[in-house]
Amino acid sequence: MAADRAARAGHGYHRRGIRVRTTAFATVAVAVALAACAALLVVEARRSLTRDVTTAARLRAEDVESLLTARLLPLTLKVPSDDRSAVQVIDVTTGQVVTATDNVGGEARLSSIVPRPGGFVARTVARLPVGEGSFRVVAHTVENPAGKYVVYAAASLAPVRNSTATLIRLLLIGLPVLLVLVGVVTWIVTGRALQPVERIRREVAEIGDRELNRRVPEPGTGDEIDRLSRTMNAMLARIEQATARQRRFVDDASHELRSPLTAIRSQLEVDLAHPDRADWRQTEHDVLDETVRMQRLVDDLLVLAQSDTDSLPTRRAPVDLDDLVLDEARLLRERGRVRVDLTHVSGGQVMGDVDQLRRVLRNLLDNAERHAAHAVRVTVREYDSSVDLEVADDGPGIPPDQREAVFERFTRLDLARARSAGGTGLGLAIARELVEHHGGTLRLADRTSGASFVVTLPAANGGPPSHE
Repeated sequence: MAADRAARAGHGYHRRGIRVRTTAFATVAVAVALAACAALLVVEARRSLTRDVTTAARLRAEDVESLLTARLLPLTLKVPSDDRSAVQVIDVTTGQVVTATDNVGGEARLSSIVPRPGGFVARTVARLPVGEGSFRVVAHTVENPAGKYVVYAAASLAPVRNSTATLIRLLLIGLPVLLVLVGVVTWIVTGRALQPVERIRREVAEIGDRELNRRVPEPGTGDEIDRLSRTMNAMLARIEQATARQRRFVDDASHELRSPLTAIRSQLEVDLAHPDRADWRQTEHDVLDETVRMQRLVDDLLVLAQSDTDSLPTRRAPVDLDDLVLDEARLLRERGRVRVDLTHVSGGQVMGDVDQLRRVLRNLLDNAERHAAHAVRVTVREYDSSVDLEVADDGPGIPPDQREAVFERFTRLDLARARSAGGTGLGLAIARELVEHHGGTLRLADRTSGASFVVTLPAANGGPPSHE
């Protein structure tokens, strides 16, 4: 329970961490973008306002130019009382002030700039006698029959400063509010987006070993969360099936191991209780048979365990299947239980582990021997890229609905007969595992009578042996 609570707390921490990180990232990203946009806005606003002030000063200079051309220039130019601007006309030849607005009367020339005739030049001046702060000064050269003059028109940049300061204050107030709004909205949206993930996590955390039939909720929205939930449910289904197979395997293995041990113990207890009637030699043979059966079962379980964990050792080398068939068929004939037909065995070479392929062939032959009525037929055919090995018997056959079940572990279609013959129900399962480990297939062919198992393996390519 403590570990479960710790796991839940850890999951909650990561969920809150994702929410916090997402909100922080979104807020920081928006803050950087807004700061850049605000800076550009302030710069552009200042440039635009300065351009407006420059245009106003230039128009004022053009008005003075008109007066000069008409020779109507007064000795003193008027300036509105609320207008922080100034105009000064300089005679270029003498350098004297010809006329000026009364707010700069008697002052030295406002600038030393002398543009080309008819040209305009604008400069920003830190201060003028007109007032505090910087000014925008436009210099314009006028040339007519009366002489050559420079008109200086100055306009205060105070409106630019005031407007820019107001804009900055508004941005300093509005941007933090906007960032807070972005953070709150991101926090809420992220939380709602993570709710289905949290429900999935909570459901998975509550699923125990005995509740693998439970599934996580599927939103049905078709988005990433919905795909995640469907993937989780598919994984849970696979886990449920694997767990069911494992439990069934453990139960069957326990039962199979218990049976020979129980038989050995019972027979020894009976003989020890009645030593005068005990046939110790027969007991030794019976105990040996049960021990061999138990050893075979343990070996089979070891092979399946190695196959399940992909740790089955395999030494790859060219293997002649026809030689294996001849060796195993000889042992089958020596037992004398069935007739062995080898008339359809031809040459066929594959790459594989000779011991594992021998085990495949032996398991198929043992199965055929147990179920055959009179004969077992073995066939080997070689094709361009594969080799087929077929083991058939003339027994009762296998019903179509049971043809895949025979490859499951501990499956016996005839339970009593299989046990009496020493079968464990693992032979065909092991044969398929080993064949698939070699990149081949093992299937049950369609037959109207008897059973026919067909192994298809890749043909040897003639290369050097390899080790895995």
